[in-house]
Amino acid sequence: MSYQIPALAPEAHHEHSIEIEKSRFIAWLAHAPTPDAMTRLLEQAHLAHPNARHHCTAFIAGAPNEQNAIGFSDDGEPGGTAGRPMYQVLEGSGVGQIACVVIRYFGGIKLGTGGLARAYSRAVLDALERLPTTTFTPRTPRRLKVGFAHEADVRHWLNGYDVPVDASDYAADGVVLTAGWPQGGAQPPLEELHARLKGALEVLEDQD
Repeated sequence: MSYQIPALAPEAHHEHSIEIEKSRFIAWLAHAPTPDAMTRLLEQAHLAHPNARHHCTAFIAGAPNEQNAIGFSDDGEPGGTAGRPMYQVLEGSGVGQIACVVIRYFGGIKLGTGGLARAYSRAVLDALERLPTTTFTPRTPRRLKVGFAHEADVRHWLNGYDVPVDASDYAADGVVLTAGWPQGGAQPPLEELHARLKGALEVLEDQD
């Protein structure tokens, strides 16, 4: 199924800051297709803000319902007052492949555990409201073999269903197009393509 992800270039981040009781909370959001992206974002935040009191984190390195490639950290704040509330906001946003760092400069006024949780949650919520996103469709490779005379027809058909051609391998007897086939949801009707080409299509199965 398709879902939203941050529309940000690799190593780029979206930033938004708020101030609560003289403490400054700076939220950084980034695209995180893997947990390593969270590590790099945190390193960048430490370099940019070495004197901040806390660099709290949360990430979902997958679809919004991902249960394995996830994580969060309070970075010295009282347990459960920063990383978990941040993660819960990300989880409820419907945005996947996302990493977040909230950098806190302490303003001298203690917020209490409830106040901290609300502050970190608000920092992430406000940043998400302004985050540019794009639709991501999980895909798996599917190889289609056709003769040269039918290549243009197959490409046109795939384009009509928003299926990208990721590779083209030419041989003496035709071409193998590797298509980025959508996982789940509505599937392009291959029987339609078979009928259009009158059997001149071969769907190749991957060999283990």
